[in-house]
Amino acid sequence: MGVWAQVRELMPAQRNAFLASFLGWSLDAFDFFVLVFVIPDIAAEFGVKRSDVALSITLTLAFRPVGAFCFGWAADRYGRRVPLMINVLCYSLISLLCGFAPTLTVFLVLRSLFGIAMGGEWGLGAALAMESVPERMRGTLSGVLQEGYVVGYLLAAIVYPLVAPRWGWRAMFFVGVLPALLSVFIRARVQESPVWEQQQREREAGAAPLLPFSSVVRQHFRLFAYLILLMTAFNFMSHGTQDLYPTFLKEQHKLGPGMVSRIVILYNIGALLGGICFGSLSESIGRRRAIILAALLALPIVPLWAFSPFVGLLALGAFLMQFMVQGAWGVIPAHLSELAPNTARSTFTGFTYQLGNLLAAINAYLQARLAERPGWNYAMALSSVVVVVLLAVALITALGKEARGARFADG
Repeated sequence: MGVWAQVRELMPAQRNAFLASFLGWSLDAFDFFVLVFVIPDIAAEFGVKRSDVALSITLTLAFRPVGAFCFGWAADRYGRRVPLMINVLCYSLISLLCGFAPTLTVFLVLRSLFGIAMGGEWGLGAALAMESVPERMRGTLSGVLQEGYVVGYLLAAIVYPLVAPRWGWRAMFFVGVLPALLSVFIRARVQESPVWEQQQREREAGAAPLLPFSSVVRQHFRLFAYLILLMTAFNFMSHGTQDLYPTFLKEQHKLGPGMVSRIVILYNIGALLGGICFGSLSESIGRRRAIILAALLALPIVPLWAFSPFVGLLALGAFLMQFMVQGAWGVIPAHLSELAPNTARSTFTGFTYQLGNLLAAINAYLQARLAERPGWNYAMALSSVVVVVLLAVALITALGKEARGARFADG
């Protein structure tokens, strides 16, 4: 059954929950990726190096675990729906404020706060979506859900040439307030997770007391540590192939905003297709095998992606690279949700994901500094990091386990 047929098969309450999770992640990603297109412009206005502005990406990623824990804790205790509404409002308003930053220091502080809000969304959305859809659809819909991140990047790529050349980099962040409207849809149309409601009834009856998150971590410490390691490699893989790629195209290949935007749109289409493809494939060959296959297939694409002398070949390499990278990512919402303990699913998945982001937060700054070294360029900096992390993703995934088709409502 095709992905859209599966979406149409969902009951209205399931479809609305999935749509809210997808849009929440998409618009969150849009507000994040707005920055990657305007790093040179911000550096020029504030009179600093590009690596200084790239530090804001590192700070955003570093603060995401704070949001994952806080919003995840709220979601596991009070339900998924209301914390998701609050989260969307927070990241939208902070994005707006970034457009008014008078100095680089203020901008860095605001992007750190944005990281807290951004960090809360994924665990909330993944728990709500994966708990609401049928088990047999998790793999395919996991691929669609995770690629909301790609859709956000795609939207930023479309908005960039329309807004930035005419109104400047600040206007890009002003557009970022629009996702706040999603909270209206969540309030009006989205129902609470049925799995969380069942657990809440059991808690109220005294059958399943709610344990502190520290107790859950102690009970599942090996899994907790493993998922942090896995998500560190995954976040190095995604951010290592995405965050500075527009800067690479502009600075090393001297491409204008229009061409950069078109290439970014193209490779995000590849990412969207890859996530859906490998997410669906994971239902038949397993979560780990799908991830390993995608990571290993990305390795021979690195020379085409980073060192092609022609724009057309760079675009093809970028398309294929993101097809594989986001193909591996498309399995993650289902994979982590199935492995996580039932009573702390939102906190456990979101917190391990974002702790991985914290450990990978140095990526953009690292690649920018490598590119500034004598004798180096962006192609060398990006490719040297990516080859290592692709191998790491395949190896770490192979050492883990999976729980494909796990029943959420029984525990």
